Amino acid sequence: MCGITGKIFFSQEKNIEESEIKRMTDVIQHRGPDDEGFYINKNVGLGFRRLSIIDLNTGHQPLSNESGSKWIVFNGEIYNFWELRRELQQKGYFFKTKTDTEVILKLYEEYGVHCVDYLRGMFAFAIWDNDTQQIFCVRDRFGIKPFYYYSDKEKLVFASEIKAILKSKNVDKTLSTDGLDSYFTFGYITSDLSIYKEIKKLQPAHYLLLSFKNKVTLQIKRYWEICFQPDYSKTENQWSEEIESALSESVKLHMISDVPLGAFLSGGIDSSSVVTMMAKNSNQPIKTFSIGFKEQKYNELQYARQIATKYGCEHHEQIVDPESIDLLPKLVNAYDEPFADSSAIPTYYVSKLARKHVTVALSGDGGDELFAGYGIYKRLNDIYSNPLNFKSSLLNKLIWGNLHKIIPYNVRGKSATYFLSQNRKLVSAYSNVWPRAERKKLLLNHGIVNTSTGSESYKEDILNKGSYDFVTNMQNLDLKTYMVDSILTKVDRASMINSLEVRVPLLDHKFAELTFKIPSYLKLQKNDQKYILKQAMAPYLPPSILNHPKQGFGIPLEFWFKDDLKQYVNDTLLSANSHLGSYLNKSYVKDIILKNENGTKDFSTKIWPLLFFEEWLKQNV
Repeated sequence: MCGITGKIFFSQEKNIEESEIKRMTDVIQHRGPDDEGFYINKNVGLGFRRLSIIDLNTGHQPLSNESGSKWIVFNGEIYNFWELRRELQQKGYFFKTKTDTEVILKLYEEYGVHCVDYLRGMFAFAIWDNDTQQIFCVRDRFGIKPFYYYSDKEKLVFASEIKAILKSKNVDKTLSTDGLDSYFTFGYITSDLSIYKEIKKLQPAHYLLLSFKNKVTLQIKRYWEICFQPDYSKTENQWSEEIESALSESVKLHMISDVPLGAFLSGGIDSSSVVTMMAKNSNQPIKTFSIGFKEQKYNELQYARQIATKYGCEHHEQIVDPESIDLLPKLVNAYDEPFADSSAIPTYYVSKLARKHVTVALSGDGGDELFAGYGIYKRLNDIYSNPLNFKSSLLNKLIWGNLHKIIPYNVRGKSATYFLSQNRKLVSAYSNVWPRAERKKLLLNHGIVNTSTGSESYKEDILNKGSYDFVTNMQNLDLKTYMVDSILTKVDRASMINSLEVRVPLLDHKFAELTFKIPSYLKLQKNDQKYILKQAMAPYLPPSILNHPKQGFGIPLEFWFKDDLKQYVNDTLLSANSHLGSYLNKSYVKDIILKNENGTKDFSTKIWPLLFFEEWLKQNV
């Protein structure tokens, strides 16, 4: 796992300074503490920081082809690179390293921009092609690895993190009103936005192609799409067998490493399934890492211990306490922009704990999105997607398994989409921190809310374009928004600040494509979420793991903000010296805090975003 940077002037009369590229890479040294490298050629500069995982001796980057006409900087892991390497060798290609990086470069030589179709893994990379005078930048299918870019009339600047782009010269740092509105709506910044108006995210499953051989052209294209095509011909047993086999294969691929490897273990179904498959594919004890809390409502350590004991894992635990709030300035620096998921705190600590023992850790992220694991799916599905109230799984299977076959695919699920469009505000609001009416009270500049083209409308567009049943439409929405912009962003920053590589075998695109074929009634059946995953893992996981209610990976802010951290909240947000007063209505903020303290309502999920925003303003504005 690594950090990449780059800058390209459109004019060959302008030269890149290596010192500037070095400033950009130095600020993301945590992503790659083992090595650094640069490629400078007139108006083109590439930078690299390396965390050594595979081929420890010959993995230096930037890496070139034999003629030196093509150069690559790459962040990520390609799990099928040995297979691809053998195929390329049969075509006559010669390799000077044993890295997946060189495989990508040779694939580009053979297939051009279509090289990405062959890659199985998590990745963000840039290839400079001197022959064609173009740069090809790519982000993986689910957005596991980050890629930010800045473009104006004279240059393109890109990096793994925003802070590296800000170290480049002459970058416009104007704040994005759409980005601010997105943050206060969802707690994270979605679509291609960032907190800065001119800095964008390359979205998952997209590539950027910048060419200026004759004239400057910048294209951004999607190369892969999430596509649900339910197959009703298979039995539950057949699906269970296929899930178990495919997950085992994915986990085995994700265990390829030349450095120590372990796993996050929360005690939930997803991480327990990953650890189970790791144990199945290893003859050594698996190193597992868990975080807990004194507050039992948030503590799953007992379940993690059950799995660790069952499979003879080398298990490590840590308890997180209210003093962990001291971590906030470090988190703000790590995330570069406002980010309101408070589970970044335990994610940081479990990453720090793991890094003491391993360099790579596998996680169970993605399971809720692929198997309809969120409780909101069931609650909204009962209301919106099932107007005739067909509760029976037999009826459900009859309707969607038989009548569904004779309905043209382009009109399937339109009834659900109708309900979504009719109730889009209520549906999309399920993940909101502040709905639109509340944001107008909170934000001093109401134009941020009124003129924003992002926020609710972005999610509404995804929902309204859905052509599936209700549950599947919600899965599609979360895969394209919450998962990438909150869950995966949280894990990437919290792990990389500890120089730990985290891999996500459930988001292997081959495994995900298998789940896209599973009918939704097998994912959400009656009151049973992740039904078919539980069936697949039943031979491996004890009933206590399969049946205990989902707890998530939250932290007990509702208790901390009324007790240990009460004074901290008041001193930080209500101080006359607080920074957020220039952006937010402090009277409204005070009202939220007072109501939280007197128990009128739990506003902890609103207070934490305010604390993060205050610290972000302190560091950046």
